[in-house]
Formats: sequence, structure tokens, C-alpha cells
Amino acid sequence: MKKILILFISAMLYSCDDGDLQIETINFDDSNIQFCGSQATTSTSLLFKINGEEALLLTLKEGMLKNEASQGEIAYPISGDTKVTYRIFSDKLTKNYFCDAIPPIAPTVVEEIVAQKGTVYITTTQKTEGETTSYEHLIRLGDITLLNNSNDQRITDLRINNFGTVSTK
Repeated sequence: MKKILILFISAMLYSCDDGDLQIETINFDDSNIQFCGSQATTSTSLLFKINGEEALLLTLKEGMLKNEASQGEIAYPISGDTKVTYRIFSDKLTKNYFCDAIPPIAPTVVEEIVAQKGTVYITTTQKTEGETTSYEHLIRLGDITLLNNSNDQRITDLRINNFGTVSTK
């Protein structure tokens, strides 16, 4: 009986695999869109959302945010200058991690996954209050495919369709 118990315990210990990080869901619904500086501009190229130890980064190609109303949604494919990146950090992070001239040493990136394909959709509307005109850019993500290159796993539950709204003047 002891031999069977030892064999069973040994099998259980050797079958555990805690070396691979398993990401099942990405959900940034309760996170606000952030950027560096006090006001987004048409040259803002990095938008991000932070959720504790996770971050979702949207790197925009120059000229994607325009101070002119669009005729509906404009689609931009994920490519060289336009990226969606998901990162997991060793600890909670703040906006300063992305915005400081010299990034802090901690927290560190535990895992980074760059979208292999997908589309960024931007709808721009003009808002006028008195003599002040601003533009609201509704940003949506579609068909984003995040593939973990270290273990070839696709993230199964991706809840990041509505990235958020940012205003420019």
C-alpha cells in the first residue's frame, strides 16, 4: 500500500507544470484609457490601459488621430507602426511606467504578447462648446489575435473590443 501511495504522490508531483503562464481572459472594461501628458494631441502615438499588473498598449501610426470629423469608422490594420500589445508585470504599475523619461526599474515585464493581426477602428466626431472645438476619437479593436509565441497558445477570451475614447483639440 505504501508503494502505491508513494507512486501516486510521485506521479502527482511530476505532472504539475507551473512553469507556463496560462492567460485565459483579457478584460480591460473597467480600465480608463490613458496617455502621456495632460492632453492628447494628433501626434499622440501611445494609448494604454492598466489593470493592476496588466497593461494593454495601443501604438498608433502617426496621423491616425485627426482633428477632423470622419465619415463613419476608419479601419487601420495592425501592422508595423500600429500595434496592440498585452503585457503582464511583476507588480502593480502606474502611468509613470510608460510616461517617465527614464522608465522605473520595477515592476518588470513578465510576459509580452504582440497582436499578430487585427484592426483598429477610429470614429472621430467634432464637439463645439462656445468658441472651443475639440474632437472625440472613439477607438475600437476588432479581430485581434494575440498569440503567445513561447507556447503557441492563442488567448481564448479577448474582451477588448471597445478600447475607449480620447479627445484632442
